[in-house]
Amino acid sequence: MNNKHFHIKNMVCNHCAEVLEEKLKLAGFEVQNMELGELYLTQPIDEDQYAKLISIIRDNGFDIIDDENSRIVEQVKQLIIQQVRSGTPLENNLSDFLADNIYKDYQQISRLFSAVEGKSIERYFILQKIERAKELIVYDEKTLSQIALELDYSSQQHFSRQFKKETGLAPSHFKDIKQNKRTSIDRL
Repeated sequence: MNNKHFHIKNMVCNHCAEVLEEKLKLAGFEVQNMELGELYLTQPIDEDQYAKLISIIRDNGFDIIDDENSRIVEQVKQLIIQQVRSGTPLENNLSDFLADNIYKDYQQISRLFSAVEGKSIERYFILQKIERAKELIVYDEKTLSQIALELDYSSQQHFSRQFKKETGLAPSHFKDIKQNKRTSIDRL
């Protein structure tokens, strides 16, 4: 074994990282750094410690990624989630953003993602944007125009059409009923 750097699947927010880091420390692991999707221990661990690490990670709803393809897919997901939640528009387009951050050809990334996830990167990106829109609508702190702008839609009309296509409800109707129709982003 003798490894001290691990990639973790389904870690979608800083709170996830904080909770898992605390659980690992309570179990006696010396965590050097915990980031979204990555764990760095101060020292390599043996097979018994690895089994214990896996158990803690899985008990908390995560999993270890131990192959390169899964790491790339998880990296795509993390980059998209961070981008959508950042509230800032992409400088270029999504394909350039991912290729620049993963250091691989976008076509290769796209084929891999579709094969592993059963949906395109673009579809995953849209689902993340719609889920973030639902969250912002429920918070009721921004207008629909502000939400459309934050999520980098070309117009409020484009946002509204895509929202209705994905949810079956217009954003204004969703805002009026304020039912919790959100989906956990690790389930998208």
